[in-house]
Amino acid sequence: MTKSSTWTALKNPAFRKLWFATVISGTCVAAHDTAATWSMSLLTASPLLISLMSTVASLPFFLFILPAGALADKVDRQRLVCAINLWLAASAVGLAVLGWFHLLNPYLILVCVFFIGVGFAFSAPAWTSIVPQVVSDTELPSAVLLGGLQFNLAGIIGPALGGLLVPLVGANSVFALNGACFLLVVLAAWQWKQPKERAKLPPERFFKSFGTVVHYVRCAPGLQVVLARSFLFSLFISAIPALIPVVGLKVLHLSPSNLGLLFTSMGTGSVLGVVFIFPWLRTRFSPDSLTFSANLLIVIAYVMMSFVRQTEAFLIVAALAGMGWTLSASELWVAAQRAVPSWARGRMNATVIMISQGAIVLGGAIWGLAAAMTGATCALFGAAILFLVSLLLAGRLSINFTRNLGGRDSGAYLEVSNPQR
Repeated sequence: MTKSSTWTALKNPAFRKLWFATVISGTCVAAHDTAATWSMSLLTASPLLISLMSTVASLPFFLFILPAGALADKVDRQRLVCAINLWLAASAVGLAVLGWFHLLNPYLILVCVFFIGVGFAFSAPAWTSIVPQVVSDTELPSAVLLGGLQFNLAGIIGPALGGLLVPLVGANSVFALNGACFLLVVLAAWQWKQPKERAKLPPERFFKSFGTVVHYVRCAPGLQVVLARSFLFSLFISAIPALIPVVGLKVLHLSPSNLGLLFTSMGTGSVLGVVFIFPWLRTRFSPDSLTFSANLLIVIAYVMMSFVRQTEAFLIVAALAGMGWTLSASELWVAAQRAVPSWARGRMNATVIMISQGAIVLGGAIWGLAAAMTGATCALFGAAILFLVSLLLAGRLSINFTRNLGGRDSGAYLEVSNPQR
């Protein structure tokens, strides 16, 4: 196993334990989502209420992500991750109990989905801040790729597992199983030996810490580049969740099961890229070259999706899009982790997530409106053209500097004075 291997971070015992726990939990979360959607469809025929499930799940990221980032920098992250996963376990089990007592209705499902979304919103900054503490700097690219691999494995196995378990044991049992899997993450996180802090920073007021984020971003041109690149990427990658289901259902006339297979194909492409292709590319090309090539692959996939009408060929193109998505996203995330100081990692990670999520929401509205006006295939082709133009215009926004940083805490090229000192 070489330094460039996808599996390098798994040589780290603490990360290995955390990773396997999150693989199991993530798979159960995906199965839970399938079961919740199925339960909602049994309780209501309203497409609006069914579609609101994804909206309600994403809403907490916009409401709480910055406070969650500030909290991750002010409290013990290990205990915070454990507490959040206990909240998630309670929310999932609570949904199961309501179902067993026949108390569920569409609105209670939406409330429970919101509560779970709150848990994930508070978990994201804390979790992404812990990973760079668990692994070394040379292990960080592998850890990021493995995080993407975990997500894609869950996306491939989880829905199939949910579809298998719901008829056999019922949706409520799937909810309870998900709650139990959150406890695995609690156990793995609690067993991690947290490193000692290098320096104890003076206390900072909770709301004042938001101003720290603004101050740091204004004074850190490198971080500005990472945020700009993340915004542009998310704006155009949002065409996939916004337009691909429309193309699949309205143009290819896929059945619901085949539509699920379409997203499974994207996950499969991501996994194949992570395992066989990305480590080889990382040893030979710079971050700029990798992200440009990955985004160009997505552009080509968009164009092909605009013209391909054979289901099997469309699934192959979707796999290529998933491969490009994962490579570009992982490189940008590695750049972000190397561009932020450890004393504000939670808030900075929250800022990156908020920028990316905001761009996805904005892009989804743009592409959805374009599809309504011109058709999904024309909107997809237009997204490809605009994405290509943005790649050419953003050529000067280089993230190559992050590869040369001497340490994750120094911030090197973009470090500014700590406003808390």
